Amino acid sequence: MKKCLRVATVFSGIGSPEFALKRSGIQHKLVFACDNGETALTKSEDQILKELLEIPSSEKKKYIDSFLPKKINYVKKSFLANYDLAEKHFHHDVKLLDGNEYKNKVDLFIGGSPCQSFTLLGHQKGLEEARGTLFYEFARLVKEIEPKAFIYENVQGLVKHDGGKTWMVVQRVFASLGYKIHYQIMDSVNYGIPQKRRRIFVVGFKHGGDEFEFPPTKELTYTLQDFLLDNTPEGNFTSNKGDICIKHAKGSVPEKYFLSDRILPGILSAGTGGFSMKPEIDLKIARPLMRTMHKMHRAGEDNYVTTNGKIRRLTPRECLRLMGFTDDFKQVVSDCQMYQQAGNSMVVDVMMALIKEVYRNI
Repeated sequence: MKKCLRVATVFSGIGSPEFALKRSGIQHKLVFACDNGETALTKSEDQILKELLEIPSSEKKKYIDSFLPKKINYVKKSFLANYDLAEKHFHHDVKLLDGNEYKNKVDLFIGGSPCQSFTLLGHQKGLEEARGTLFYEFARLVKEIEPKAFIYENVQGLVKHDGGKTWMVVQRVFASLGYKIHYQIMDSVNYGIPQKRRRIFVVGFKHGGDEFEFPPTKELTYTLQDFLLDNTPEGNFTSNKGDICIKHAKGSVPEKYFLSDRILPGILSAGTGGFSMKPEIDLKIARPLMRTMHKMHRAGEDNYVTTNGKIRRLTPRECLRLMGFTDDFKQVVSDCQMYQQAGNSMVVDVMMALIKEVYRNI
């Protein structure tokens, strides 16, 4: 048996890697997590960074936290309700996180900076060419922490961004840090989840990793309808030894999720011009879940289903299921927040398959 896997995440969201470890049954310890929940500190990051130079390491987080806004960090609320991590190791701002505090204390470091972080890249040949982006912060932390391995995730468009120049920078930066990298686009539909969601995953090893291979795909045995509360009531979507287990039964859906006659015409419209799209509903495989799905887009880009002859949106629980979170994931925030958090997440089943292969090679 391997010893306990020490794991840390940034841009942590609702903890897809953490839930993947839980479902996989891999013995692990969460070292730290970091996510600002889209809430800014009350003092500028640049000013705080300057002042941190005069503050002892043991007091830095307390100082940073003194500038937390009164607004609740709902991502943090969801995370701490579901995972065993002391609040002192949940950090607010990746730009202010000092990785040296965790140097050689992390086996696997995981994160995926927002795709908007690739707006400015330089032309040097190392870490500095990524400065000014959130990707730089992930790479900086890899350099400071020196994990045995890392997993970096982003939208598949990263590969073609700026004519491929961005992707070349990403590869050069990781290589300059002394990591051997592997990369592949993975789709959740190939790992047991009936949702088309393609993402690029970069895996890096500080030492070894020569025998690493991306996990093989598997046949999809479920449809979106299997994940609906109509057919699988709350509590009937579980896992056994990592595999999703569904106990079908007749279920009910609260009335608030059904669409009113007033908004149906807009939801079912095809759009015009370059925004025209076929308004399909009751798909067997879901479209990619969006962080803005609480706003209810047209049926050509969002997911709607029919229950008892009436059209409705997906519930937050169904969205969580489509991201691989079984029903023991606790929803402690509003529906609006849960839609956003689910839409921002990585797919648990993809992370499970990937982490297992990385773990074999550490």
